[in-house]
Amino acid sequence: MGKYKIVLKPTAVKDLLKHKKSGNVATNKKIVAIFKELENHPFTGIGNPEQLKYNFIGLWSRRLNQKDRIIYEVHENIVTVDVISALGHYSDK
Repeated sequence: MGKYKIVLKPTAVKDLLKHKKSGNVATNKKIVAIFKELENHPFTGIGNPEQLKYNFIGLWSRRLNQKDRIIYEVHENIVTVDVISALGHYSDK
């Protein structure tokens, strides 16, 4: 399959700006690396990709650090990855 288009939802944009402003170099580098991987293979790679269950069926997460996850949804038919959030843990939502 070709490259996936990354679409940032408004909440994800706010979350990513908070990460950038935090100055945490390791987390910011990991965000860049995860986004590069999401373009090519959204189901494997760094950050321990995990398909979510229960109220979050259809969503995936990748670990940024101990407390934060990138939550995203993959649309294979339109080759798009919607990034929903990047701050906190999905159980916090």
